[in-house]
Amino acid sequence: MMCANAPEKMFRLDEKRVFITGGGGGIGRAAALMFAAFGAHVVVLDRDRPAAEAVCREVQEAGGAATAFALDVTDEADVLAVFAAAEQEAGGLDILVNNAGISIRRPSIELAIEDWNSVVSVNLTGMFLCSRTAARSWIARGMPGVVINTASIMSYSGGGLHPNLSYQSTKAGVVNLTRTLAVEWADHDIRVNAVAPTWVRTPLIDHLMADGSQMEKIRSLTPLKRLAEPDEVASAMIFLAGPASAMTTGHVLAVDGGYLAK
Repeated sequence: MMCANAPEKMFRLDEKRVFITGGGGGIGRAAALMFAAFGAHVVVLDRDRPAAEAVCREVQEAGGAATAFALDVTDEADVLAVFAAAEQEAGGLDILVNNAGISIRRPSIELAIEDWNSVVSVNLTGMFLCSRTAARSWIARGMPGVVINTASIMSYSGGGLHPNLSYQSTKAGVVNLTRTLAVEWADHDIRVNAVAPTWVRTPLIDHLMADGSQMEKIRSLTPLKRLAEPDEVASAMIFLAGPASAMTTGHVLAVDGGYLAK
């Protein structure tokens, strides 16, 4: 609940345990560092174990609390086992950040079914598996919980810079997964929200940042005329995670420099 006498506490996450999938780089890394800075114990989850461990060390070197686990979000047995081990190690789970995601860019008539299935498995099925596992734990214990999903401006757009059907379709699915779970789990005091970033300055778009014509197109599509920074997406997650957003659920917060307002 909101505490009018202590506004500085509205964004604090002291003693909260936060699991971040795809935490080994990009937005996930920024989120891990920022959640820790706001007082949370961060569990960094990534298919790339060395990357997860590297982010964990960064958090610890900055004075925060963190642990790291390798996780394949597409493998139900792995999700169940890793979440159980991570909860035991961290002492529980309060906030889940579903950030793991991939993109395979192909014209739709050239998109192999294997590539389609890979993107669906990570971007949508993996998010479902992690959310369901967290919610089962919270409901069994009678605890509140928070889920924050990473959607995209491409959740709402069929355009963009290149054909990207599987990514855009799954990110659109993330929007309604967010809304549906928010309604279904509201009686259990579990809030489910999402962020929808624009192009973010991460290694995932190195190829775009190296192409002056593509960067100019991004600027032309974005009223604020620039890329988003990973910390700007992580800041939106901090808002959705804490007491300041206690009455917010089923919402998708665009971090897009005005892209969707056009």
